[in-house]
Amino acid sequence: MKGKTLLAASLSLLVGSALSVVYCKYRSRQVFIDIQNIEKQLDKYEVDWGRLQLELTTLAEHNRVEIIARNQLSMVIPKQKDIVFIKP
Repeated sequence: MKGKTLLAASLSLLVGSALSVVYCKYRSRQVFIDIQNIEKQLDKYEVDWGRLQLELTTLAEHNRVEIIARNQLSMVIPKQKDIVFIKP
């Protein structure tokens, strides 16, 4: 009787251990898939960031700003006599 109880306890521990190994492996695969998805998202954000940096440098070019200031805002470069320098 004692041997059967010990065998049953050992068998249930073995099955429990096997089930816990299977569950841990399953969870590690889920975490790995989540990490891959987040890395893909990070790559997309890095591409978007590079595109936005390029767009910013394009939009902030001196020539472009000057053309927009002249055409849309009707701004002109002041004449030399109209420029006043203030010394600190």
